[in-house]
Amino acid sequence: MIKLEIKNIKEIEGELLKEQFTQLCNSKRDYLEEHFKNYDKALTMEVIVNRDGEVYKVSASLNMKSKKILLAEEGKEILKVASKLMKEFTKSAKHQKELERKDFLYKRKR
Repeated sequence: MIKLEIKNIKEIEGELLKEQFTQLCNSKRDYLEEHFKNYDKALTMEVIVNRDGEVYKVSASLNMKSKKILLAEEGKEILKVASKLMKEFTKSAKHQKELERKDFLYKRKR
């Protein structure tokens, strides 16, 4: 099970944008849960929102067994930035899981 933590959501203006952002993060968490259902470590997906003037900076992290995945994106529209970040984040998380699996199989054969 992957636990989702969203920090600094108060930086996003408008209740509708906050709700859509949270919904996007939850959908990606559910997607990752499907791929990590047999993973033997409890995972925490952390999403942090920072705003500097009109520019939003969104970062996401996932602490896996071998390393911590950390990605960040910035832009003016929060939903575009978040969707681009989540797409890259899920891609890198799945890739890291495959690398861990290959490493495990390699060590097991020795």
